[in-house]
Amino acid sequence: MISGVQWITFTAHGDSRGSLIAIENNKDIPFPIRRIYYIYGSSYDAVRGKHAHKDLNQVLICVSGSCDILLDNGKEKETVHLDSRDKGIYIYGFIWREMMHFSEDCVLLALVDRPYDPEDYVYDHDQLLRLTESEDKK
Repeated sequence: MISGVQWITFTAHGDSRGSLIAIENNKDIPFPIRRIYYIYGSSYDAVRGKHAHKDLNQVLICVSGSCDILLDNGKEKETVHLDSRDKGIYIYGFIWREMMHFSEDCVLLALVDRPYDPEDYVYDHDQLLRLTESEDKK
């Protein structure tokens, strides 16, 4: 996994009635959750995201179906496939992300440590590269 991203595995509890996964702040998620949103109804060809965050912690979990996430920290790129309700990716660095290849039944859940702030977004990939280069020179 590239620097700034790691897998998180959640504990599923279940019996003949079905399964349950409980997620708690600062226990299962390494930050206090301040915002929750989910993406659904996206076509296979749709590309969502296409941005980085300057200062944001986020966990993405595919609670239904599957999708791919392109992750780019300015030095390394990796595409991960999310298709499990008990695994998510924790994105904690200055990481470009693109969500794509959504299955018809995909529901992608995001748990975030901050309220929405348009100033936190970087929509220009070249700006991400310039900012990561300037950090390397310090």
